[in-house]
Amino acid sequence: MPHLKKGMALASIAAVLLLSACGAAVPKEPGLLDSQAADYPEAVALYKQSCLSCHAVNLQGRVGPGLQQAGSKFTESELVALISDGKGGMPAFKKSMTQEEIETLAQWLAQQK
Repeated sequence: MPHLKKGMALASIAAVLLLSACGAAVPKEPGLLDSQAADYPEAVALYKQSCLSCHAVNLQGRVGPGLQQAGSKFTESELVALISDGKGGMPAFKKSMTQEEIETLAQWLAQQK
């Protein structure tokens, strides 16, 4: 019986250590949005509000295509038109965003190369 009690005690200690580790914060690298939020707060906020659900947190794409290279593929004016009018499965945002907001978002996306 002493071996059983010792084994149970060790198992209990291991379980406590394992469970406490699960709650520990795991350091993560800052994502693209986190790293650009200070310099482009309005654009990042607009992206989070209107684009993130389809284009993902680091612009890598999800339902919509990746935007990490948007500035290499589209000019700023082309991005304004895409955001305003939509394309394919992407909705038009000209009714839900102001022209200034669309231009702010397009200017930021044009820098993603």
